[in-house]
Amino acid sequence: MSEITTPVPSMVKFEVVTVDSQGQECDRHTQTAKVLREPLADAGWLELVEIPGGTFTMGAPKTEAGCALSQMPLHQVSVLPLWMGQYPVTQAQWQVVAAMPKVNRGLRPEPANFKVADRPVEQVPWTAAVEFCDRLSLYTGRTYRLPSEAEWEYACRAGTTTPFNCGETITTNLANYSGIDWDYNGKLVNKGAYGAGPQGDDRRETTPVGYFQSANAFGLYDLHGNVREWCLDSWHDNYLDAPTDGSAWLTAGHPTKRVLRGGSWNVGPRNCRSAFRSQAEGDRGLYDIGFRVVCTGDEME
Repeated sequence: MSEITTPVPSMVKFEVVTVDSQGQECDRHTQTAKVLREPLADAGWLELVEIPGGTFTMGAPKTEAGCALSQMPLHQVSVLPLWMGQYPVTQAQWQVVAAMPKVNRGLRPEPANFKVADRPVEQVPWTAAVEFCDRLSLYTGRTYRLPSEAEWEYACRAGTTTPFNCGETITTNLANYSGIDWDYNGKLVNKGAYGAGPQGDDRRETTPVGYFQSANAFGLYDLHGNVREWCLDSWHDNYLDAPTDGSAWLTAGHPTKRVLRGGSWNVGPRNCRSAFRSQAEGDRGLYDIGFRVVCTGDEME
């Protein structure tokens, strides 16, 4: 364990944007959140936002465009306070931790396809993301881990009940997703607009974390695109018998598949909603999969 002490929190300002059903900005205001900066040598630091505890409705209602059986049934979940990465883990942060002593497995020092230091690291399997957390925990003396799926959705929503934390729709001025229609042999396989919102850009690559300079009400960035993010949970086809205490659902699920949240640059807006969930084999890393970390609240006091 390192000699690093618990960093002192500071109040950080950020912009929160809300759009109407057609994607027009209808509100923009400044809020503040408590942020801790975990020192990370040459990578500077890892920013963590204080997420208050609370209760929310997890999942998507049947009336929400894009709703699927995997996002049902709606259920109440209570989440304890925690600290969550303000951004997905960057390539610079990954490289620092990948050079730390191994805990259980080796880590590739530069796995990303889009190699830029302040972009999210991608092509990271779930097993490697867990190793990252284990090494970071050993280095800091605090327990870092992937968020549970319930913690992720609660933090993403930040008190909202709309499909996106910015409102009823979303635009590519606010998030990095594919904002165009994909037509393969006359079949529409990706719709670039959500609801009455507009189509937009299709960047075909990641963007630097925080690029859009607007956060949700908790102060978190890049939740509706850029890279999909690993959660701790095993994959279950629906929420029947899911935990209601915010913990990761690790029993009775698929033995090798893990949950992904958040959408990416490579999918349309339906797959970037707060309630959307997908899955992949835990030992598989793709060029639109990254992660962010959490630390429990009592370890930062």
